[in-house]
Amino acid sequence: MAIGGCIGLVLAFFILQLKTDEILAAIALNLIATGGTVLLLLAVSGDRGASTSISSVSAPVIRIPFVSQIPFLGKILSGQNLLTWLALLAVVVCHIFFYKTPMGLKIRAVGENKNAAESVGISSKKIQYIALILSGVLCSMGGYFLSGGYMNMFTKDMSAGKGFIALAASSMGADTPVGGFLVTMLFGIAQALGNLMQLTTIPTELIQMVPYLTTLIGLAVYSYVTMKRKNRLQSKSTL
Repeated sequence: MAIGGCIGLVLAFFILQLKTDEILAAIALNLIATGGTVLLLLAVSGDRGASTSISSVSAPVIRIPFVSQIPFLGKILSGQNLLTWLALLAVVVCHIFFYKTPMGLKIRAVGENKNAAESVGISSKKIQYIALILSGVLCSMGGYFLSGGYMNMFTKDMSAGKGFIALAASSMGADTPVGGFLVTMLFGIAQALGNLMQLTTIPTELIQMVPYLTTLIGLAVYSYVTMKRKNRLQSKSTL
């Protein structure tokens, strides 16, 4: 999480201080991270691409007494990784933070209208630094879930583009914690469906497409609904 915050700080420096294009800066950091993690792994363990010679620290699994004995629901609620429960808690904490605290309200104000926020004495650059650092910290929790929860080792490119799915979920969820959570549940179902389909005779390449295909379809539907809503509002304002 500390490293994730530092990466968010570096991204903020390039965007806010050096006025670099935010998309290009993010792509550059992704490329550096892709090769940098492998370089660090090689320097620490001598492995290339996967941490097979060192033991990873996995987050504990939480087993809830009595709940595990409930048919169907017991397997869903009990036996989940600690990071899963922290992710659910993060939805509640982030919602309270953004809508009930002064700092959260400042972040929303700067995100919606930077000039208006500055007109009332809010330092937009300071708030943007804080927001990008916090986003780096939270994103790193997702990365640790892959290596310390979903698996117990690190492999090169193990995220497999899931960060871009997260961007789609944020957009489709109207950039709100609860909305993003609901959309990620949909994508999670698609991922689970893809895992179940591996037991069939369907080609692996098609199965691996399921989460990303679901994302594309979801974005297409969301864009269509948003466009129709805007056209309806424009027609009403014209009348």
